[in-house]
Amino acid sequence: MKTPKILLLSFYYPPDLSAGSFRASALVDALLAERVGRLRIDVITTQPSRYGTYSPAALGAEAREGLTIRRVILPKVRRGILGQVLLFIHFAWGAWRLSRGQQYDVVVATSSRLMTAVLGALLALDKRAQFYVDIRDIFVETLAEAFPSRLFRPLHWVFSGLEKFCLRRANKVNLVSPGFLPYFQPRYPDKVFSLFPNGVDAEFNKPLAGINESPPRPLRIVYAGNIGDGQGLHYVIPALAARLREQAHFLVVGDGGRIAELEMALSSAGVDNVELLKPVKRSVLLNIYRDADILFLHLNDFKAFRRVLPSKLFEYAASSKPIWAGVAGYAADFIRQEVPNAAVFAPCDIESALGAFKQLSLQPTLRDEFVQRFSRQRIMQAMAKDVLALSAPESV
Repeated sequence: MKTPKILLLSFYYPPDLSAGSFRASALVDALLAERVGRLRIDVITTQPSRYGTYSPAALGAEAREGLTIRRVILPKVRRGILGQVLLFIHFAWGAWRLSRGQQYDVVVATSSRLMTAVLGALLALDKRAQFYVDIRDIFVETLAEAFPSRLFRPLHWVFSGLEKFCLRRANKVNLVSPGFLPYFQPRYPDKVFSLFPNGVDAEFNKPLAGINESPPRPLRIVYAGNIGDGQGLHYVIPALAARLREQAHFLVVGDGGRIAELEMALSSAGVDNVELLKPVKRSVLLNIYRDADILFLHLNDFKAFRRVLPSKLFEYAASSKPIWAGVAGYAADFIRQEVPNAAVFAPCDIESALGAFKQLSLQPTLRDEFVQRFSRQRIMQAMAKDVLALSAPESV
């Protein structure tokens, strides 16, 4: 009996740091566990490139039983739209070259900025393979809001067309957030969408000690993650630090396209209670969470972001620490319903943020039910079955 062969495309993959990286790796592990010795997976990704300040070494090619990982080398480019376009062109060409002459039963693409999904659709068409797409963002809607000028309308039309091609080519579509359904269902009424979200990784599934009954002053408030347009930290951290100068010290761990704007805003605000730290590996991040009093989360005030469910929320919730979250829409509703001792405020609204801050209890809050329900391993086991349902040789 033929062994099914799967091609998985992910722009990021461990040891790179990104939500997509950890998600792709967990899916691969679940697929291999589901069909031990009876499945072959080729992963095509990039050399670690998420942050210019964090570049762990990774082999260009790795292989173990049932799995081959090949990494495309990307050029060093400036941040920005043009830089991202150039990087993707290199990735797409590399993926096409590395998959040349190979045949696959299923092509899987996990994609936040649409183009990895489009690449997956093209390769699935070329290989005459089934296509499974994992949608982690609504790129077309985000693009329209970020660039509202009429000058960019042709660009919107192009990406809308690419989205339609991708979704119509897909045999199965997964949405990482139920908040995406109101966007996709009216546009693609013939599609049945699965909803496998992000989850709590094994490294984070134990509550962290470190909150004292009488916490020290100033309070340690930690943000960890990307620093880009999507987070809008430069709009809120400087103002909050100024208002809480005597009460709190902020530690911002990460990097991204708006780090320079954040640094300038901090300088203009004249605050000295904010520390910026470059990205760190997960074992170090766990210790930072352990020493924190409050974990901070923020999404920019874009309409498109009212549909998302931030991946960072899951590891925050598992920590037992209080969560101070500037989110709206689906994420706000989810936090209020599912995450105890989390205070939600309107994005980019300083007064709302300060009001939410006062609502937080600084005591540990065990969230065992949340951790069990949203275990990454459990979610990926179910998603692996969904992917394997597209492969013909065995029933799942």
